[in-house]
Amino acid sequence: MDYDYTPYLKPEYYVNRELSWLQFNERVLSEARDKNLPLFERLKSLNFTSSNLDEFHMIRVASLKDMVHAGYSKTDIAGMTAKEQLAAISVKTHEMVQVQYSTYNRSLLPALERAGLKIVSSHEDLTEEQAAYVDDYFEENIYPVLTPMAMDSSRPFPLIRNKSLNIGALILKKGEGLGAKAEKKESKKDEGKKEEGKKDVSGKGDKQKKEKAELEFATVQVPSVLPRFLTIPFADGQGVTVILLEEVIERNIGKLFLSYDVVCAHPYRVMRNADLSIDEEDAADLLKEIQKQLKKRQWGEVIRLEVEDKVDKRLLKILKTEFSIGEEDIFYIPGPLDLTFLMKLYGLEGFEKYKIPKYTPAAVPEFMNDDDIFTNIRKGDILLHHPYQSFDPVVNFVKSAAKDPDVLAIKQTLYRVSGNSPIIAALAQAAENGKQVSVLVELKARFDEENNIVWAKMLEKAGCHVIYGLLGLKTHSKITLVVRREETGIRRYVHLGTGNYNDSTAKLYTDCGLLTCDERIGEDATAVFNMLSGYSEPERWNKLVVAPLWMRDRFLHLIAMEEENARKGLKAHIVAKMNSLCDRDIIAALYRASAAGVKIDLIVRGICCLKVGIPGISENITVRSIVGNFLEHARIFYFYSNGSEEVYMGSADWMPRNLDKRVEIVFPVEDEKIKKEVMHILEIQMADNRKAHVLQADGAYEKIDRRGKTLVNAQEYFCQEATEKAKVVLESNDSRIFRPAEPVEDF
Repeated sequence: MDYDYTPYLKPEYYVNRELSWLQFNERVLSEARDKNLPLFERLKSLNFTSSNLDEFHMIRVASLKDMVHAGYSKTDIAGMTAKEQLAAISVKTHEMVQVQYSTYNRSLLPALERAGLKIVSSHEDLTEEQAAYVDDYFEENIYPVLTPMAMDSSRPFPLIRNKSLNIGALILKKGEGLGAKAEKKESKKDEGKKEEGKKDVSGKGDKQKKEKAELEFATVQVPSVLPRFLTIPFADGQGVTVILLEEVIERNIGKLFLSYDVVCAHPYRVMRNADLSIDEEDAADLLKEIQKQLKKRQWGEVIRLEVEDKVDKRLLKILKTEFSIGEEDIFYIPGPLDLTFLMKLYGLEGFEKYKIPKYTPAAVPEFMNDDDIFTNIRKGDILLHHPYQSFDPVVNFVKSAAKDPDVLAIKQTLYRVSGNSPIIAALAQAAENGKQVSVLVELKARFDEENNIVWAKMLEKAGCHVIYGLLGLKTHSKITLVVRREETGIRRYVHLGTGNYNDSTAKLYTDCGLLTCDERIGEDATAVFNMLSGYSEPERWNKLVVAPLWMRDRFLHLIAMEEENARKGLKAHIVAKMNSLCDRDIIAALYRASAAGVKIDLIVRGICCLKVGIPGISENITVRSIVGNFLEHARIFYFYSNGSEEVYMGSADWMPRNLDKRVEIVFPVEDEKIKKEVMHILEIQMADNRKAHVLQADGAYEKIDRRGKTLVNAQEYFCQEATEKAKVVLESNDSRIFRPAEPVEDF
């Protein structure tokens, strides 16, 4: 089906991807500013805005700077060049940082102190008792770890690691200051010996030049191996007082330069270009090439410099020169650098009443019996909804397969896994038990490359067949295939998911999964792994929709079908939930469908390059973003399809990288009971009026007016619902007794 999208491709119909992401981070920041939230949850949100900005600069800003350096002048879908994007980003990020620290200084610090937690902002504010305690701690625990580094003619400016926190200082050799120099000079006058090129020290300009020449730069890295803050005695013996590690070091920095006077000392931090550039065509060994590139990540071009807002101008000038950085990329911080320490602060005990009670994932009803996991899957497809329901069935799926003597083979894709992954351990055990184990470990998973290399090597040693991704593509799909010998013959069991095989993040990210032994999906799963290991593309797929060759066309077709129905006067509706929406062709297709009368409801957590409310174009489109206690991560797609209601879930967002540059899998949900449950998830999210931000025609996101409405927090709703379902089964001792909850409203 060939459609003309030209009328819908005008740059003014699109939002720049990077600016849209910054809007998402503003929504996270709004959670830190929300006084209705528990105090420590606000700390956590402020932490996330800081870590998000770090990654944004290291990858997205770095990529734009690379484009500018390369002379790349092509515009994005919103008509902006890389240089224009950088200028707009600089303005937005500087504004955001000011709001971050305004929130920290004016709102959170006073509230924390009222709650019994005082953060000492400056070491000069310590009491005599606290100062003695801090100094003793420095001598015993910090001083032995520090490595002060000076810069002079024999010692060049040291390499400053990416994201490391450092303290820069200007130092002056004792006995060699201005006064001492002047006295020496006077004595030399009497002897008629005057150094060539030196002027009388009485001149003010001469003094400044001399001081400038005598000052030396030195730096010390704040060690990341030590806790970022120190708990110290509270002034009146009650509550908790903490001081940041850099304040302790700054207070005692003179002890690192005993032959010098410290003129000034200020913390600073750099973000470097961390976007790996890998020439896979010429890389004989991808694993070795990535290992080599990882080392370069620490020393890439400086993208961003953070300094204390009261930094000495002479010190700043040295940093600007050595890092070759412009004023637009310098951030003057009115508070502690790197707010990610707030997550450690969140973990302090004794403040539970200021936190949301920790949620324990509920048991999955279908597994609340004495049958083994394979027997339960044979009873019918099983929907998993994390973190509301436990991730244990996914782990047990692999563990059981590893131990089961009837299992012949296990095949799995791994994108991100936890630090002590039980799934990795189970795969290794399976190989040691003599089973065929094939694992695709995606080495190019950003910021998990090093972790994945370690796992890949361990799996290889255990006897697994390890595939290191595909040339030119990232494998982002989430699929596990277990091949089992049974009385009726070979049966294939499959797990398909929207999230990673990471038991840690499964408690924090909202994701869906499906366990099935459907024969057609099993055949497709085999074809996927044959494609990954042998580059053999199947002629057709039974059920799965796979990128990069087939998925884009399938989604465009499904959208076009809704458009056709709308033009015929039939009901037409699309509901799509994802992390990001920035693919131009998909957005143009949605615009065309909206113009034809299709009702389109989008639930987009992060980037959304689509605009709503454009007359005749997007008046039938709504966009909402849910920012809550958990990170929204599931991808769900609903098409009314003239009453037959098609539902899909999978690993792919509607982004060019997912549709064109990754191996992704989207799968249909065909079991009617499960289909209703998935539609129910969408219905509750559409009804959310506590955590949802709705996109307006002017491009702003606003919270919903809740006056006179029943309050709905989708995440809290699902927590309660999952707990109640498990409770009903536990009480009835019948694993199939529950029914999906009634919809909030009809689609």
